[in-house]
Amino acid sequence: MRHRTFGRLGWQVGELGYGMWGMGEWTGSNDKASMAALELAVAKGVSFYDTAQSYGDGHSEQLLAIILAGNRGKRIFSTTKVPPKNRLWPSRRGVPLAEVFPRAHVRQYVDMSRSNLGVDTIDLLQLHVWEDDWLTSGELLQTVAELKREGSIRAFGISLNRWEPWNGVRAVRSGLVDAVQVIYNIFERAPEDELFPACRENKVAVIARVPFDEGSLIGDLTLESTWPEGDWRNSYFVPENLEASVKHVNALKPLLPPGVTMAELALRFILSNPDVSVVIPGMRSISHVEANVAASDAGPLSPELLARLRAHRWDRKPTEWSQ
Repeated sequence: MRHRTFGRLGWQVGELGYGMWGMGEWTGSNDKASMAALELAVAKGVSFYDTAQSYGDGHSEQLLAIILAGNRGKRIFSTTKVPPKNRLWPSRRGVPLAEVFPRAHVRQYVDMSRSNLGVDTIDLLQLHVWEDDWLTSGELLQTVAELKREGSIRAFGISLNRWEPWNGVRAVRSGLVDAVQVIYNIFERAPEDELFPACRENKVAVIARVPFDEGSLIGDLTLESTWPEGDWRNSYFVPENLEASVKHVNALKPLLPPGVTMAELALRFILSNPDVSVVIPGMRSISHVEANVAASDAGPLSPELLARLRAHRWDRKPTEWSQ
């Protein structure tokens, strides 16, 4: 496992992290398979685990707690997120911080997550949605400073809304955040424009999420794809998005080098960018862990292939179904 420096914090983290949303509440998940995948990931050198209280109402955090307790001799980074008080994903323009992340709410969920994780100190606490306009409130700065001072958290970060990387640049430059989590993949290249340069300049760590574009970059999506009742992907891959996603993926497939899968291409693209501190694919099975670790081990893509992938940038704007 290659390691990267996690921004100004100086943490050395495995470049392949672990996104734990799926094992919290996605259809088809079960704890036995989840634990087997998590244990294998630790053995393979995966050290950065990203969860949230909202992933199965704390269930994902509780699974991570088992891993943390069973591997006290290893440096495993526990990262979690505070859900918005108004329970709106993404955040809404113009809604004040006091309605989304008031001090008492943040502190309540910090204590809840510490209990779920079985830790005294959370390595990285993130807000699950973000608006740069919230910087005008001094309360958040005071809350974060207080949590760090008392040892409840080591670092603070934000998770940016889908397809809005610009809505975090001011936060990065403000000095408030130690890390920023953002969607970044072969299609979603917008973070390269403003966000990544700002993170580089201010030594803010970058957590790349949704590396497979919610599954489209796995390569098996078709116009007939369906999901079980209650699966959130039914509301994301509406006909408009499903058709467009299949079209973009099919245009990408001719670029696949021999012996390389779409998923491997997707991960290696992200890991070819030194601005990324860690990428956090969701992994719900042993096979997912094995394939993703192998993709990391394969190293960056060639400059020639990276140049050809530039043509596949897909700029999108948030809409009713994009969540």
